[in-house]
Amino acid sequence: MAKIRWAFFLLLQAALLAAAADFPQAEISNGLIRARLYLPDPNNGYYRGTRFDWSGVIYSLQYEGHDYFGPWLEKHDPKLHDAIAGPVEEFRTKDSALGYDEANPGETFIKIGVGVLRKGKEERYAFSIPFEIVDPGRWQVRQGDGWIEFTHTLSDSSGYGYLYTKRISLVAGEAEMILDHTLRNTGRRAIATSVYNHNFFTLDRLPSGPGFVVRFGFVPTATRDMRGFAEIRGRELVYLKELAPGETFGTGITGYGQDARDYDIRVENLKAGAGVHITADRPISNFFFWSARTTVCPEPYMEFNIAPGAEASWRIRYEFYKLPTR
Repeated sequence: MAKIRWAFFLLLQAALLAAAADFPQAEISNGLIRARLYLPDPNNGYYRGTRFDWSGVIYSLQYEGHDYFGPWLEKHDPKLHDAIAGPVEEFRTKDSALGYDEANPGETFIKIGVGVLRKGKEERYAFSIPFEIVDPGRWQVRQGDGWIEFTHTLSDSSGYGYLYTKRISLVAGEAEMILDHTLRNTGRRAIATSVYNHNFFTLDRLPSGPGFVVRFGFVPTATRDMRGFAEIRGRELVYLKELAPGETFGTGITGYGQDARDYDIRVENLKAGAGVHITADRPISNFFFWSARTTVCPEPYMEFNIAPGAEASWRIRYEFYKLPTR
């Protein structure tokens, strides 16, 4: 029965990808890697939710016959908070959003990479709430040989404003992708934020289970019970059993230090014979790991405090590679 449901899910994914051809999109390649992306668009975009940054939504990245990213839900709703794909990022301020805690119901707050949002009656912020978008800001997209760049400009009467740039580059002659970011504070108030990459890996559409291994550049400790789905072995998180449809698990990860060299993560599938190595130039400030049957997600955070007129920059690098199959 599980195999039948999985085959049905794969057919649904194929149908979703075919239907998704109507969304604004782009493609970049360096001859080794081909990446296809959905573009930010407040009216017609593939993702119009209010959780994740709208830029860099990679719905397919192919290297040596392997595909690393793709849809992971059975149905697609552009306004659903997690109906997104790829190495996408979310900005958070103290488990909330910029200006949310001080805003009264009906007033506005900021979600970086999304826009100016209206606070509802909920006292506590939750990323699953479909907030009203009062102002989506202004998006600009530039594209060249093997790269694409997104710029988001936003300002609000609350005093917050920014110029956010994300450039995705495929390194010439290498199986590497680089995400370069710059966040410039153009407002009159400081921007205190963390940002994490959710990394929705869907490697070859294989179900999450034995064969998947996540390797860390430090000795990790899980802060939650992983309920028999996985366990920590030395510097690895190893899957023990296959997740059924609808099953998920998640845990905080500790053990990293204040050195950027600890931002060193590998996601491998030994059955597929493929992996990816993720590094960055900033230290980890928090770490969460989450998985559903259809996706494997290491989520490392970075922390920033940007004064008015100042800017912060950071880089995340993805190296794709093949492994002997088992």
